[in-house]
Amino acid sequence: KIKLPKKTTRRYPAYELYLYGEGNYAEENKNLLLTGIPVLFLPGNAGSYKQVRSLGSIALRKAEDVDFKYHFNFFSVNFNEELVALYGGSLQRQTKFVHECIKVILKLYRDGEFAPTSVAIVGHSMGGLVARALLTLKSFKPELINLLVTQATPHVAPVMPLDRYLTDFYTAVNNHWMLKAQDLRNLTTLSVAGGFRDYQVRSGLAFLPRLSQHDSALSVVSSAVPRAWASTDHLSIVWCKELILATIRALFDLIDENTRQITEDPKKRMSVLNHHFVRHPAKIFEENPEVFTELPGIFIWITVKASKWTYSVYNDSDGKYFTFPLANHRKSYSHVYCENSMLDTSSWIYGCMNSNSSMCLEATDLSWRAELLPTTKVVMLKLQDYPSLSHIVIQVPAAVGNKYTLGCEFFKEDSRTVQLPVTHLFSFGLSSSKILLNSTGLLYNVQLQHFNQIYQAFKIYIESHCQSVKERKPSVYRLHIPWSHEDSIVVAKIPSLTEISAKLHIAQPQNDSRAPELNIFSSSDCQYEVILKTSLPQVLGQIVRFHAGAFPVYIVSNILLTYGGQLNTLRSTGQCSDFSLELVRTAKPYKVEPLISIVVFLQGFNWFREIWESLSLPEVDAAVLSSQDAWFPLVSLILFLFGTGIAYWSAVFFSTSLRLFSSLWLTLIRPTVLQKDKLITPRRLCGVLSLALVSWTTCGAFAVFLIYLQYLFKVIKLHVSVRAEQNKLNRVNHSKEPSQNSSINTVKPQSSMDSVPEASQPLANSTTIAEAVNSLKMHVTILNLFTWIVLLNLPSLIYWLKNLRYSVRLEPDPCRSTAIIIVCILEILMNSSTSEVKSSKLLKIAAKVPLPLSVAMLAFGRLHLYRVPHFVTFSLLLHVLCCVV
Repeated sequence: KIKLPKKTTRRYPAYELYLYGEGNYAEENKNLLLTGIPVLFLPGNAGSYKQVRSLGSIALRKAEDVDFKYHFNFFSVNFNEELVALYGGSLQRQTKFVHECIKVILKLYRDGEFAPTSVAIVGHSMGGLVARALLTLKSFKPELINLLVTQATPHVAPVMPLDRYLTDFYTAVNNHWMLKAQDLRNLTTLSVAGGFRDYQVRSGLAFLPRLSQHDSALSVVSSAVPRAWASTDHLSIVWCKELILATIRALFDLIDENTRQITEDPKKRMSVLNHHFVRHPAKIFEENPEVFTELPGIFIWITVKASKWTYSVYNDSDGKYFTFPLANHRKSYSHVYCENSMLDTSSWIYGCMNSNSSMCLEATDLSWRAELLPTTKVVMLKLQDYPSLSHIVIQVPAAVGNKYTLGCEFFKEDSRTVQLPVTHLFSFGLSSSKILLNSTGLLYNVQLQHFNQIYQAFKIYIESHCQSVKERKPSVYRLHIPWSHEDSIVVAKIPSLTEISAKLHIAQPQNDSRAPELNIFSSSDCQYEVILKTSLPQVLGQIVRFHAGAFPVYIVSNILLTYGGQLNTLRSTGQCSDFSLELVRTAKPYKVEPLISIVVFLQGFNWFREIWESLSLPEVDAAVLSSQDAWFPLVSLILFLFGTGIAYWSAVFFSTSLRLFSSLWLTLIRPTVLQKDKLITPRRLCGVLSLALVSWTTCGAFAVFLIYLQYLFKVIKLHVSVRAEQNKLNRVNHSKEPSQNSSINTVKPQSSMDSVPEASQPLANSTTIAEAVNSLKMHVTILNLFTWIVLLNLPSLIYWLKNLRYSVRLEPDPCRSTAIIIVCILEILMNSSTSEVKSSKLLKIAAKVPLPLSVAMLAFGRLHLYRVPHFVTFSLLLHVLCCVV
């Protein structure tokens, strides 16, 4: 643990700074006489500072390999595992603390020979956003950071925008990075996304905003990172060894030999990151590789004139040079493609400019043009781009104990590029597109036409057939997306049937006309059949991936519509209908969606936008999503139906739970008698004031949770009383029936005055019970609505409970004022009955309002979940007024 200034410790009591170490290295650095390169790790949402171990341990092993000529000191910040992805109130505090940590870290080195002037930062999840937010601080100097690596960080927007502080923080950070892009030229940023296995942060959110720093920012998906080629979940991206190795190799390649620190040259930093994270040529990084290299003439020189050539070698003690004259091939072919299964980092392919001799002693090293794949390294050259080359030379070193294969072929680009139109979304996988690759080449490019939207998802089946049964190298299939680094690679045995999922993380930009490609790095004597079908489960998966955060809005919207329907039924018939029946009757998409679609359409016109802005209305969330290419046709309908289903089953679960609790209550405790409660009493007024005080002095979500528990207890108690009265009434009716039948002729008739109380008593009981049942149905719906308000406010409650030892009051509190209003409303509602509401003059308005509120909720709540409780609170406020007026 690093000791911080007392002022910093007093201001941020929950946060700490640590230096990572192990073994002798840890013992040597206990006195904090540091000589390495500082790297600061920032954990994410509920993340631990101990996650730095993955980076620190491998960096230490790498430093040992170079005899500590260079080494890194890894620092880590303890953010007390705060839920910053769900509660944004502490993001600004974390940012300011990191600034203090950077100043403390740099002070540790000030007496050293190679004292650093900046710190490299690695941020996981929300830690990456906090690192970007440093630049928004007025007192922060941008030169204090030179390199920022983020892992699965949602840069574009919050995953769950549960409070205003979170969305405001994002707006401030992204606006600053876009408007002040020129000031950030000396900061190099790398964002690594986890791919489709990351269910918490979709990779589209991890791509840095498009307008920021084209030349000094890089966004990649882990499935496209050379030597990793795998998708990671949200947590494993921190310790995925392949990604950690790529990061540490990049860090060591970034070191400037003169300063013993990370280089100040932004171009070098970007070339290193491109080398390790985008296109690895299977060579050790060199900043300025020599253009010409000498070839030792000790090997045998063999001229190959064929357009297609393969060579296998095993235990060959003699090295060879194979030369391919280009003069004849230039007329017939446009490209040359070569592959080599020996995955070392030595040079292997050269371009020769000497056209007279069969030997070439000086050549251009073309190995830097190569690309590393899982089982091979490949290079493809356009002959037109190399007019001065006379020969291509392949070097085959002595292979003692090694077995590997090489292959080269000349081809016309048109002959190896085929176009495959993708199937329509509404084909539902019943139709397919097929193509048969008949030629026996080493490379095919299948262009997937009209594949450019995120709601498209396909299954691609590649079936390989081979002429002979001999053992072959595996095929490599790569789905290449030209407008972003999100490629995915599959290695398949030959022959085989391979299934590939094809879907996008971000849609095709409007100014980009390139089509995604399926690259097939094949075996030479095999044929391939490619079959493409729309995958309905994958399409639904894309909808969930892009819009799962909006589910609460659609669920609450459905419940609110049902609540309005119950009020309307109560007004027209005097009876409150069942939740499930009313949900089916009132929760209709056509009541809500058309109006939002019309507004989104009209916002495309300037005159309407001006009127909209003059009314100070926020932009419709669907329009924002459309501008981010994250909105599908009919997606809102599908989400609404999902919401209807979840609302229905949540109500079933709710009623079943109530029945179980009431059964347990009836067996343990004697039920209370049904009686009408007063709306407001001095005792309840004191309860409201005390809860309002709790909300103001501690945490608003805590007060909301307490009133929720009180309401839940009240509803269970009412449910128990209703069941007890119904059971009693049933027993009375059953006991009367046989006695009336047997004594109908023997009992003397009583006077009418005597018979009134006996006859009217069961009638009065049944009326009271019917009224109580109506009230119970209404209370259950309100409680169902209120449950979602509690769930949406839960993160701030959890945050407050975790930090209770540091501060009794949550600051800032996203729901303090709302909580006071909710407490007042629910204290009245829990003691109300439908008999008071029936006669209200405001009931008609209260029954009509939930529909426009549902429309407004879907229009403005998808990207701002914190607005949802406000709409529900307004509807419940009208219900309270109905009880009074």
